[in-house]
Amino acid sequence: MPTPFTKAQGAGNDFVIFDLTAERAAGDFAAIAPALCDRHFGIGADGILLVLPSQVADFRMRVINSDGSEPEMCGNGLRCFVRYLHDRGLVPAAGIWVETLAGRLFAEVIPPGEPAGSGLEASARPEFRVRIDMGRPEHSPSEELALSHPRGPLRVTAVSMGNPHCVTFVDDLDGLPFFELGPLVEAHPRFPRGVNAEFAQVVDRNRIRVKVWERGAGPTLACGTGACAVAVAAASQGLTERRVTVELPGGALDIDWREDGGVSLTGPAECVFTGEVDLSRFGLGRVERSTRPMTGA
Repeated sequence: MPTPFTKAQGAGNDFVIFDLTAERAAGDFAAIAPALCDRHFGIGADGILLVLPSQVADFRMRVINSDGSEPEMCGNGLRCFVRYLHDRGLVPAAGIWVETLAGRLFAEVIPPGEPAGSGLEASARPEFRVRIDMGRPEHSPSEELALSHPRGPLRVTAVSMGNPHCVTFVDDLDGLPFFELGPLVEAHPRFPRGVNAEFAQVVDRNRIRVKVWERGAGPTLACGTGACAVAVAAASQGLTERRVTVELPGGALDIDWREDGGVSLTGPAECVFTGEVDLSRFGLGRVERSTRPMTGA
């Protein structure tokens, strides 16, 4: 029996969304993620988002990377998650709470035209944007990371946004051997559970260019938590203001490291298309209707 799905993207970071608030799957989505996310033989995506009921929030979001691993959080994924719910009339004007492995996070849809950052004119911003309160970051002083590469060692800053990040500031982002350094940093012994690697070039006090090698997914067009980590690392070292626009290959995200210590992330989210897939082709049992309510809390 075919299972409906929605394909969504946030700044080019794309996801396959399955709504399990009223259905259940007999099997493990993590096991089929590599095949399902394959861009030639599957639907194609950076990861899978599962919409689930929650006992502590309005909904619960589960994120599964394209390699089957499960990160604590995904900022771009959460915006896509909120867009999916918004299009179904499930996001009130006051906003929505979402349960993640990084804790409960609050998200709201931004009215068109409202400025949210310093690096882009309002006219250049997408019409539909979501702002997420990402919570308080944890960051360490910069340190030297030894690498078995001619470019190493790297001066890096470790930042946690509920998931781990390793930020490196460079003078020339375009000339960086990104595809060599990314996997070396991701699998470095300094980070026993792996790490998201961000390479950043400060353009000015309000703008940063970034490339991301995402843990469990490799090179991605954008990473929401990564953009937050870069902004925190830059501001903590006096390289930028606390409110910046982070430019990634897939688009721009506005980050505000507020005076109260929390980080806000604002960016676009778009549902690209819907479809149906026979999950049994990928080894997952039939998804069946259940008696669980549509809303989670």
